[in-house]
Amino acid sequence: MKKKFSKLSNLVIGCAIEVHKTLGPGLLESTYQQCLAHELRLNGINFQLEYPLPVQYKKIQLDCGYRVDLLIEKEIIIELKSVETLKAIHEAQLLTYMKLADIKHGFLINFNVKLLKQGLKSFVL
Repeated sequence: MKKKFSKLSNLVIGCAIEVHKTLGPGLLESTYQQCLAHELRLNGINFQLEYPLPVQYKKIQLDCGYRVDLLIEKEIIIELKSVETLKAIHEAQLLTYMKLADIKHGFLINFNVKLLKQGLKSFVL
């Protein structure tokens, strides 16, 4: 299981790098989201775009309008940004999504950087 997960993570990062290499920084988050979705499709990676994420509160389920940018093979959550600087609130958002969805691995990807490795953060619960 661990090798498959690691391979999937590497494939996803490779797709994000390809999108960034092709487009560069400075575009809207929605553009990167659609292009990353296309790149994932080209690589045969299953995903869900704008995956709805309800909140469980005291035995009731609330649809509060939260959406995960990309849920990859029900194993990885990707939260995309195109901002000048990633902030602690962006990390908290991803970690909360991971807890709510019971997903152990997530990537926070900021495309508004010179090199994608500067905008890529990995989180494991």
